[in-house]
Amino acid sequence: MPQSLAKVYIHLIFSTKGREKVIPRHLHPELHDYMGGILRDLGCTAVEINTEPDHAHVLFLLSRTETLGDIVRQVKTGSTEWLQKQLPILRNFHWQNGYGAFSVSQSNLAEVKEYIRDQQRHHQVMSFQEEFRRFLAKYEVEYDERYVWD
Repeated sequence: MPQSLAKVYIHLIFSTKGREKVIPRHLHPELHDYMGGILRDLGCTAVEINTEPDHAHVLFLLSRTETLGDIVRQVKTGSTEWLQKQLPILRNFHWQNGYGAFSVSQSNLAEVKEYIRDQQRHHQVMSFQEEFRRFLAKYEVEYDERYVWD
């Protein structure tokens, strides 16, 4: 087959350093646009992006030419630099070192998009840590609690 074709959706989740609730809501729309631009420049398509004050959910189509690790690094580095320039209180902002990345099937896409859009309401009853543990359990990811959080 001479042509390489792929359509792989990734649900990326990562938190702020120490899960500090520091991202002001008024910056969320611009932050989402900025992250989407980084993804576009990497050959990915942003499908849905939403942030809470202490974490981010990014649903995107994975590039055929970039590795997942490189994409995550560039999204986190670029958005960190952007956030640090927005407000003096964010001068020392950082995302956590790690992340979770989970595959999403085409048939489940609408449900995942709605889940990401509904983060504010969802986190009225569940912490980020509880949410992330549920993802790890749902996707049967083995992990050591001592190394998941930084």
